[in-house]
Amino acid sequence: MIRSIYNNADGQTHTDLSPDDLRAVLKTQKGILWLDIQDESAERCTPLLRDVFAFHPLAIDDALAETHVPKIDDWGDYVYLVLHEVTIGPEDGQAVDTLELDIFMGRNYLVTYQSRPITAVERVWAACQRDERHLERNVSYLLYHVVDELAAGYLPVVETIDELVDEIEDRVVDNPERKLLERIFTLKRSILYLRRIIAPQREVLNKLARGDYGVIDESDRIYFRDVYDHMVRLHDIMEGIRDLVGGALDTYLSVVSNRMNEVMKTLTIITVLFMPLTFLTGFFGMNFFEAISPLPAWTSRVTFYLLLLGMAATPAGMYWWMRRRAWA
Repeated sequence: MIRSIYNNADGQTHTDLSPDDLRAVLKTQKGILWLDIQDESAERCTPLLRDVFAFHPLAIDDALAETHVPKIDDWGDYVYLVLHEVTIGPEDGQAVDTLELDIFMGRNYLVTYQSRPITAVERVWAACQRDERHLERNVSYLLYHVVDELAAGYLPVVETIDELVDEIEDRVVDNPERKLLERIFTLKRSILYLRRIIAPQREVLNKLARGDYGVIDESDRIYFRDVYDHMVRLHDIMEGIRDLVGGALDTYLSVVSNRMNEVMKTLTIITVLFMPLTFLTGFFGMNFFEAISPLPAWTSRVTFYLLLLGMAATPAGMYWWMRRRAWA
């Protein structure tokens, strides 16, 4: 889908411009034009970006290849930006998914390319159609709205991850099952991936706020600085969440190790308690007494009861001795 919206110098809004209309708008360099390309093939996008807007082939190739981290390139008459929107993936609410947004911004136009629909772009597009004042100021201010919406979408994702960490911390002591360890590692990978997106995107916003780009109005740099501060806070929050996940993993391993020690201690106590019984039953089970030998005391009823009493008292006495030495 290729759609466009144009607000001319007289305040009139036009939509779905043809390639010839786009060329005429670019020549006048008046008004604000926003062209949005969504889920279109390279065969259809390349002629439009190359012949109508005269973008550099390298910049076009970068835009059509969804393989880049956030960055900004200055091409003189326009800048090329790569930004990312983040969402929670379908994998048990843990995996983080990112959608790449490629942006070309000139003096009176903004071109966005998205291979998949991006919520932030849709919200700004709907706002521009609903209220024409969004297209009356300048292009850099329109870019600020898009960037601000992208940054605002990070906070719900970070809050969701924070809630997942709290849930894991509650369960790690009560029920440290194997599935919980898998969730911890999945969450750890998601946090690492999100940090790899936030860090360079923060630098892109820093360059927009402080860099000397001809297409960025100097009065609008303060808005990009505000979004930059927002991304800095998000980066700091992610650092804290990463430490919490590392602590949860250490706690999980410690709890599992302690439970294993308890199990081994219990099994050891049981083994030690039954060792004397095994000795007694083994000794009296040895067939070295002759039936004709005059040893009636060994087979009397009193000996039998004394042996049972000794077998019962021996593990009890050993357990009492272990308790006194704090072994059990």
